[in-house]
Amino acid sequence: MKQLAAIALLSLFTVLPFRAAEPTAARQDEQLAALVKELQAQNAGITQNQAAIEAKLSTLAETVRVARIYASRAGR
Repeated sequence: MKQLAAIALLSLFTVLPFRAAEPTAARQDEQLAALVKELQAQNAGITQNQAAIEAKLSTLAETVRVARIYASRAGR
């Protein structure tokens, strides 16, 4: 009888943590979804910044090209 009670308690204590973990898993899924959305927003911001950097770099390259043309005409 004591063995049966010990086995029942042991079974109960091993099953309870798994049942308690289910809400935690749902919460982790929600947190993961929120993090994914945040990363997507950051990625969109980085993409916009990269486009702005490339546009400025293109403008700078054109300015340097024109400056070299004028410098070569001046004989320097």
